[in-house]
Amino acid sequence: MSNLWKRKSLESLTVESGDDRHALRKTLGPFNLIALGIGAIIGAGLFVRTANAAAWRAGPSVTLGFVLAGVGSRTRRWAS
Repeated sequence: MSNLWKRKSLESLTVESGDDRHALRKTLGPFNLIALGIGAIIGAGLFVRTANAAAWRAGPSVTLGFVLAGVGSRTRRWAS
């Protein structure tokens, strides 16, 4: 529990990272950023529409459905 409030200094973190420039490398180009934005918009829209349809048609059982889906996905992950 005593390690909970420990902090590392910036110098020790820099030494551990091995990067002398202290900067992030630019790896995403314009096409990648546009594709990422479009994917986020479409993904958010799908989740909102699914949740809205489930709320109006299924009612309180939506919570049970999410719990079962979570258990199923965890079980699948453990099996592989």
